Amino acid sequence: MVSGSSDLRAGLSGSALVVDLLARSHFPEAGEAVAVAASGGADSTALALLAVASGCNVTLHHVNHHIRPESGGDALVVADLAARLLVPFVLHDVTVGPGPNLEARARRARRSVLPPNHLTGHTLDDRAETLLINIMRGTGLDGIASLQPSLVHPIGQLRRAETHALVREFGVAVVHDASNDDSRFVRNRVRQELLPLMDDIAQRDVAELLARLGEVAGDDVAALNHLSQQTDPTDVAALRALPAPFARRALRRWLTTQHGYAPSAAAIDRLMAVVQGDVVACEIAGVGRVRRSQGRLIAEPPPN
Repeated sequence: MVSGSSDLRAGLSGSALVVDLLARSHFPEAGEAVAVAASGGADSTALALLAVASGCNVTLHHVNHHIRPESGGDALVVADLAARLLVPFVLHDVTVGPGPNLEARARRARRSVLPPNHLTGHTLDDRAETLLINIMRGTGLDGIASLQPSLVHPIGQLRRAETHALVREFGVAVVHDASNDDSRFVRNRVRQELLPLMDDIAQRDVAELLARLGEVAGDDVAALNHLSQQTDPTDVAALRALPAPFARRALRRWLTTQHGYAPSAAAIDRLMAVVQGDVVACEIAGVGRVRRSQGRLIAEPPPN
């Protein structure tokens, strides 16, 4: 253990656990500047340790949502970690008030202030939880494929138990967010109740299976996206000539990339009715009226 070291970096290169975890991580090239989103919890702390050990030029970013009275102390923990790692620390202050959809609103607030392509400490366990949550919300293939290991989710193949073991090895202080124990939040119930029940029923580690399912779905999504990109999503004849799954995906891409709107399955169904000639136009929330004219789809924003 190197808990007494003022230079935490010194112990990273000599750790067998660090070497093992880095071999299963997906960090950018050594020397590349990266922004690490650090909440102060074990997962993001492990992410910070591994990012430094990988040779990246790390800056720790902490977002204080002011949701909990003790949240100011979380920032001090992350600032101390940055000092021990000899890396810059940036504090972002946002205010997320009480009310429904607290998790989603806090997530949006974080994304609004963090640098683009910041690294997050999502583990394989987080991926399994997200997949189950998305299924319960009625997701399609894209939701199953979400949150794959990547340069912005570099520790997505690691287990939560491993990130906790890493911070214990180095004696690093971490934050315990009491909201992670609150059964009012869906993710907490998935973590504490649903996944353990599934493990018990299956008599195996279901999180590994769910993560693998997400990876397989991710490959399928990439292939479908590639094929759908060959079609002009506003060309009605071209859309009609495609198998329905490809046409739907082309329409989804059009709304998402051109209009900044992530459409629901019901919205895509309404658009497909326009494409097939069942109706002349339909209303799409966040976009406006989409109509068919001279063989093309035209989006008309709602009047101000």
